Amino acid sequence: MTKFIFMLTYNDQTIPNAMEVYKEVRGAGVEFVGFKDIGLPEKELIELHKLMKKDSKTTFLEVVSASEEAAIKSAEMAKKLGVDYLIGGTYVDKTLPLLKGTKIKYFPYIGKIVGHPCLLRGAIDEITKEAKAVEKRKELDGINLLAYRYDGDIEKLIKNVRGAMKKPLIVAGSINSFERIAKMKELDVWAYTIGGAILDKKFVPNGSNADNIKAVLKATK
Repeated sequence: MTKFIFMLTYNDQTIPNAMEVYKEVRGAGVEFVGFKDIGLPEKELIELHKLMKKDSKTTFLEVVSASEEAAIKSAEMAKKLGVDYLIGGTYVDKTLPLLKGTKIKYFPYIGKIVGHPCLLRGAIDEITKEAKAVEKRKELDGINLLAYRYDGDIEKLIKNVRGAMKKPLIVAGSINSFERIAKMKELDVWAYTIGGAILDKKFVPNGSNADNIKAVLKATK
């Protein structure tokens, strides 16, 4: 069954009022909640994550930093927080040793990641080849795919990646309509993220953030 991950983010950054928004939506039924590795001071991030775990949420930290140094710091923060999932990032071989001995599941990006907000580039055949490589590595738990940030055939991309692996696939970024949610279910994606589209009220235009989350959860069933 496809799952929805609510990201407390906008334009690939954790929103400054993440705690306020989380408190608003914590009772809306969403079980998976995440944030990016940039945009919020460490102290506030620690308090936010602490509250999420108190609420028994499954937590996700997505790495969007481009530099190796920043990505390593993000992995260290994931370990310090004790998140359930570290997703995104491209420095796989530098990140894995930091996660050794933890229960954190790791879903890196595949393909060529450019810009900020992050975009996905590269030939589908090459991206699929990377998916096959992830499938073979026992220490990697799945893939975080920026499918709707891709400049080619998105459906073909997802189908090829899904066909190349049995491990879970997260589709992240720019899912902003019920049609795209339906496509996630149709393509049997394990989970997908939405951040800005909730905050922009794309699903219930006159509703609250909680109303929008409830609408997305209903569409995901």
